[in-house]
Amino acid sequence: MKRNKSTLLRLVSYTKPYAPLLVLSLISAAVSVAVSILIPLITGYAIDQMVESGVNFKKLMDYIYILIGMIALGALSQWSLSACTNALTFKTVRNIRNTLFQHINNLPLKYIDGKRQGDLVARISSDIDQVSEGLLQGFTQLFSGVLTIIATLAMLFYINWLIAVAVLVLTPLSLFVASFITKRSHKTFAQQAVKRGEISGYVEEIFSGHKLVQAFNQEESCGEDFARLNKQLYDCGFKSQFYGALINPCTRFVNNLVYASVGIVGALIAIGATSSSFGLKPGILSTCLMYANQYTKPFNEITGVITEIQSAVAASSRIFAVLDEPIEISDENNEVITDCDGTLDLKDVCFRYVDDRPLIENLNLAVRQGQKIAIVGPTGCGKTTLINLLMRFYDVNSGQILVSDKDVRTLTRQSLRDCYGMVLQESWIFEGTVKDNIAYGKADATLEEIQNAALLAGAHDFIDKFPDKYDTLLTENGDNLSQGQKQLLCIARIMLTHPPMLILDEATSSIDTRTEMKIQEAFYTIMQGRTSFIVAHRLSTIRECDVILVMKDGNIIEQGSHAQLLDRRGFYYELYNSQFQNS
Repeated sequence: MKRNKSTLLRLVSYTKPYAPLLVLSLISAAVSVAVSILIPLITGYAIDQMVESGVNFKKLMDYIYILIGMIALGALSQWSLSACTNALTFKTVRNIRNTLFQHINNLPLKYIDGKRQGDLVARISSDIDQVSEGLLQGFTQLFSGVLTIIATLAMLFYINWLIAVAVLVLTPLSLFVASFITKRSHKTFAQQAVKRGEISGYVEEIFSGHKLVQAFNQEESCGEDFARLNKQLYDCGFKSQFYGALINPCTRFVNNLVYASVGIVGALIAIGATSSSFGLKPGILSTCLMYANQYTKPFNEITGVITEIQSAVAASSRIFAVLDEPIEISDENNEVITDCDGTLDLKDVCFRYVDDRPLIENLNLAVRQGQKIAIVGPTGCGKTTLINLLMRFYDVNSGQILVSDKDVRTLTRQSLRDCYGMVLQESWIFEGTVKDNIAYGKADATLEEIQNAALLAGAHDFIDKFPDKYDTLLTENGDNLSQGQKQLLCIARIMLTHPPMLILDEATSSIDTRTEMKIQEAFYTIMQGRTSFIVAHRLSTIRECDVILVMKDGNIIEQGSHAQLLDRRGFYYELYNSQFQNS
């Protein structure tokens, strides 16, 4: 319960920038409640004008005019309440979603790699929507309900304390029923939020690899796994909805007892002691009955909102769990490197993803300006890990990485990464024009610069065949392009930025042999005078490199040119011949 209270208070803190809307919504709610409290009283007075020694039309019409004015005021306050609540909710949710998205962007890559993308997407989308629909929308309804209960009870005491006591005696029973069920439903709502995230992650995972699912005939297996997760979500949802559904009818039963008790007690008082201090006129008795119904109605509304609030609290906890993850250590006071000369040194570098699993141990490397460094080795030897360390996606556990004789940990990440141009094995295309995708790293690039980069990458020919050429709209993930075309666009993207150092991580793996030859020529041109790191499995692409690093189990076991390594007849020799033994 303390954790839930903390979550609620933290969520409310996001409404501070919109405090005027919150205040206005509370004022509107208070006015609406005040009108709803006064209308039964005025109605009772009007009824009494029709049953006491003839109809007093003048007073009756006065009360009718007052009622019309109150009804209009009530309608206006309800509209204001709705408008302010909606504005407050949407602005707050927008603020939370922006904060969460920016926070995820600033989280270490280690956290992102350890989470299912679909689960993170669910937290940004469905969990925040749940907060909007459940907690924030229900807040003013909860405030109005509590205010109505207090005001109604006060009016009953004002009219006749015996009736008020009869109502007050039965109130704890309603509260006990709601509290009893709510405590048992929270756990199921928390489980439901977790399972919703799991199923979102699984769906995203399967859809992203749908071709492979079909290629390996795993449709039935995936369907079974999805059915299992869906069954778990169903079980959690059924239990939570079962408990939630119990609240309203149980509370309504108790509330009907309240209404009946007011009718019975009020009737006995009206019949037995009309002229006494405890007497009730017929109109005022009808007012008490309306108050009894008005008193019980907020309990029904509040308990109906509790189900949504429970789900929203669980969703909020998942959102704040991400926001509580520590972001990358701030480097705003670090040096901004503006004179990168392309030299790089690794000194006794050690790195482990998991503390008890060594990966890179005591790695030393000296790279001079303009050198072309190839990194080869079997899968899992540490090639991509080395690239992650160069870019500071991960920091070394010990040792140093120096760029232009400066420790990368003393430099801002942004300026360090500006020193590199990176083409990955997996091409990434976002929804936008061809021009926008190529200019992703240089937003102010001219069309001429973009076209020149595309020409160097060998992408201009196929782009020129599109109906809208460089203004052609690409779909998400570039589904309207071939894999080779997507890779060419990514290469053009990096050629546009002209960085002092290049990282090519299997950059030509998805390109046919003929196109590969053109790309190699383009790479040769762009690599002139630039330090280049080339991660490759196809050893034919690295013959012209100055230095080839052969990695195994996180260590450089061989180093030299292509010819030198072949002459040594070592591990590289075996790798090379395994690829070209039939050539």
